[in-house]
Amino acid sequence: MRGETPRIAPAGGRRPEVVRTIADLRARVLDWRRRGETTAMVPTMGALHEGHLSLVREGFRRADHVVVTIFVNPTQFAPHEDFQSYPRTEAHDLELLTGLSADLVFAPNAAEMYPLGFATRIEPQGAALGLETEFRPHFFGGVATVVAKLLLAGLPDIAIFGEKDFQQLAVVRQMVRDLNIPTEIVGAPTMREADGLALSSRNAYLTAGERAAAPILYATMTDAARRIRAGEPAATVLVEGSAAILDAGFDKVDYLTLRDAASLAAVEHVSREPLRLLVAAWIGRTRLIDNIAV
Repeated sequence: MRGETPRIAPAGGRRPEVVRTIADLRARVLDWRRRGETTAMVPTMGALHEGHLSLVREGFRRADHVVVTIFVNPTQFAPHEDFQSYPRTEAHDLELLTGLSADLVFAPNAAEMYPLGFATRIEPQGAALGLETEFRPHFFGGVATVVAKLLLAGLPDIAIFGEKDFQQLAVVRQMVRDLNIPTEIVGAPTMREADGLALSSRNAYLTAGERAAAPILYATMTDAARRIRAGEPAATVLVEGSAAILDAGFDKVDYLTLRDAASLAAVEHVSREPLRLLVAAWIGRTRLIDNIAV
């Protein structure tokens, strides 16, 4: 169906079927494929919000069926991180997906994804090096492993990821190329609140005061992009931007950096190649990330 007239999401009201085993997921997608119908997959960790729903809508524009995966993946969390407290809201998630008439939800448990004796892990390089890896060295190995398992379990025609996790999107694209997984990876624009804050499941952790300060990330990047495009030295702009984020009430800036949008290599000057500003910062107990094009 790809390349034909985009499909519109069906009218809401049809509750998605929920399957919890790889065998059931594979059987449903295979049945669609035998009928000549295409499948889009939207991998998530649940706690769905409008950002996720926009990915589902994009899936319906590109394929006949949409599968949403809901799995809080333990291998991408370090022992000190928020795996146990990460929001799990499956009933509410299913209500939201009913409103979009998503076809299928794949919601396995950890034993289904990582059965007894599981001993293989993908260790991505390239786009995975630097940025998040400097602060969460375990993270992209866990992401790459679970995404590979999800794609190989369902073999969707396309899989849709949000650009908010821009480095993750680059890592997934690289992995799919390197391992010859026959799924097209689509990046969808970041969804934002009216004040610019990128939608994220972790926004639920923010106190009222922290939520009021959080939009400084987007405001700082927007101002930095304008100044860099105008010819100001990127190094100066980024130092001043980090200071502005801290002055607004953030506790720590892990990075505010200008990168080549394709390779994620560090750059110091505006070039003809697409560039990306990326930021990660802590406010209270919450770590927020964001990025914009330059």
